[in-house]
Amino acid sequence: MINNRPWDDIKTPQDDLSVRQIKSNNTLPLYWGKDSFGRCVFILELNANGADIFNKNNVPIHGVTLDFRVLTTTGNQGLILVLEKHLDQDLFYSLCETLIHVLSNISDPLVGLSVALSQIKRWKVFMAGKKGKLLNSEEIRGLFSELKFMQRMLEKIESELEVLEAWRGPETSHQDFIFANSAVEVKSLSGRERSVVTISSEDQLESLNCNLYLQILRLIDIPKSKHSLSLNKLVKVIEHSLTESAAIEMFDIKLAKAGYVELRAYDKPEFTVAEERTYKVKTGFPRLVRSVLPQGITRVSYDIKLESICDYSCSEDEIWKL
Repeated sequence: MINNRPWDDIKTPQDDLSVRQIKSNNTLPLYWGKDSFGRCVFILELNANGADIFNKNNVPIHGVTLDFRVLTTTGNQGLILVLEKHLDQDLFYSLCETLIHVLSNISDPLVGLSVALSQIKRWKVFMAGKKGKLLNSEEIRGLFSELKFMQRMLEKIESELEVLEAWRGPETSHQDFIFANSAVEVKSLSGRERSVVTISSEDQLESLNCNLYLQILRLIDIPKSKHSLSLNKLVKVIEHSLTESAAIEMFDIKLAKAGYVELRAYDKPEFTVAEERTYKVKTGFPRLVRSVLPQGITRVSYDIKLESICDYSCSEDEIWKL
């Protein structure tokens, strides 16, 4: 939770808006504000006519009202975002913080409006997803690890679309990746976690595919290291590597389903992959699976000691022997 929000010391006006300009390096004027109902407001001011751009790109978004009109304070046009009461203020602040960032190097007001509306469209997909909230630290590490495995897949498999279709984690599949006749469940460990990996359901280590693998990545938070990446940076690296339009579109959709949209909150932590281990899940592997659970037992979560599965360790290259 954000302790001091920028709207806390802005008074509610009797009519229209009460605003305060945001002190930043942005060329385009940006404002925090409140309306007469006490709702939180964010404004992008334009000294050019952006009505056509707004009308072509305006989209309804859950929890936020978009308006485009002349500002009484300056006489210029403004893109106005108003937080509805039922949406989390921290989420709205995260959206505004992201808009401030993406607009930081833009001086053309019409370009700025287009960029802002494009970011808001991505937010709309995010809000329509299953989470609609900030990822916690465990979810950030989990998504980071899945994306690192996806990077490896993009090196090994020629079709980008095939790789994106194989990524099933955001769709609550039993395994994170399913392709050819193999399935891979990806797990992350922090630098402090040494000896166990958590399996969150009775389905994660049971698959209809011939080959099932458990891939474990140990992540260490090393800020400002040249080898470290934040979740935001890793997403950008993958985005820039994709060349197929269908794959790029699917990547955006699946990120939203995973509960991710670019937010400044995901600039940290910055991870380095300190260790990778691959295990083949086969007969004898210690696991609890739905097919052998006693009747009436369900929703199982359990820990596996890594020392107990040493005999099932294998080379990652085995995964790619399609």
